[in-house]
Amino acid sequence: MPNHKNITYLAGFLFSVSLALISYVNSSFLGRFVSEYSVGAIFIIASILTVWSLLKMPIILAQLGNRFTALLFSLLNFIALCVMALAGNAYIVIPAFILFFISMNFLIASFDIFVEDMSKNHSVGKLRGLFLMTVNIAWILAQIISSSLVASGSFRGVYFFSASFMFLVSVIFLFFFGNFKDPKYIKVPILKTLRVFIQNRNISKIYLINLILKLFFAWMVIYSPIYMSEYLHFNWEQIGIILTIMLIPFVLVDYPLGRLSDKIGEKKILITGFLISIFFTFLIPFINSASVLVWAGVFFCTRIGAASIEVMSEGYFFKVVKEKNADEVSFFRNTFPLSYIIAPAIATPLLFILPSFNFLFFIIAAFLLLGLLITLRLRDIK
Repeated sequence: MPNHKNITYLAGFLFSVSLALISYVNSSFLGRFVSEYSVGAIFIIASILTVWSLLKMPIILAQLGNRFTALLFSLLNFIALCVMALAGNAYIVIPAFILFFISMNFLIASFDIFVEDMSKNHSVGKLRGLFLMTVNIAWILAQIISSSLVASGSFRGVYFFSASFMFLVSVIFLFFFGNFKDPKYIKVPILKTLRVFIQNRNISKIYLINLILKLFFAWMVIYSPIYMSEYLHFNWEQIGIILTIMLIPFVLVDYPLGRLSDKIGEKKILITGFLISIFFTFLIPFINSASVLVWAGVFFCTRIGAASIEVMSEGYFFKVVKEKNADEVSFFRNTFPLSYIIAPAIATPLLFILPSFNFLFFIIAAFLLLGLLITLRLRDIK
């Protein structure tokens, strides 16, 4: 799909802007309709339905093809965002959020297939790193806009703005990718897919590494905005500055590390990434400063490690799995919704027994340590 390379990057960029605008405000937005303890339950329900839905993705791809699958779920995502912007009660907001969450994850998996198709004649690590760098630029640009809108009291404005970008994504899928040739998707029973992951130790290890990384992201997305606003008493403009600086490493390291991994493999970089993230995540509960720059610096350092882990786990997996294996791709992508089941399921009861909210960061540091131990047993693929 060489003619579609730039349009794929553009669609990924616009999709990422739409997603980034609301990702760090979703928990606060839902908190306007339910208690903070119920927010985790909503994420769990949405994630369970998403995991179940993604298991059906190979069937959907075989019937509709990847282009029409992406178009369908981009439209559903657009509708969900508009409903969330307009809705005034929990009975409408919660189903709309669940629809948004499911469609978002389908789109992420669809983009995997487009990017993997581009990778046929290119170095996987280099191309994946470039794509991740592109979408992460969108995340950085979106944070100041998002936080400024929320700071002005306009949750409705940020969801409408997010919907406008998703509409553009739908337009791209409608008018482009017309000559995209779908691979012959291999439909494999879920038990056989599980057997592939279990029997291939390196695939199972990179799956667990990716799951732990996504658990770190979910933990931070749900609880760090609450911590910064409710316990550190930062306003949303300050939070926007912190989040913007925090995300810069995803732009700085994705492409160069992707290229480097094609030469030296992923293992060394994964180990370094875990060590950095563990150290700075463990530091968070000890920091008493009220300085925006101090907190931005700490979160920045945690994301240097996380960005390294992200591009390495992506590159490693797609070096051994091709786009026709839709069952394996969708199963790998269930780490995102699965993390949104695990994170609140663990954190919610812990909130009742931990001496302080910031102890949650010790728990996620422990999970990162587990990821490091798994990485030490991983075999490199160059």
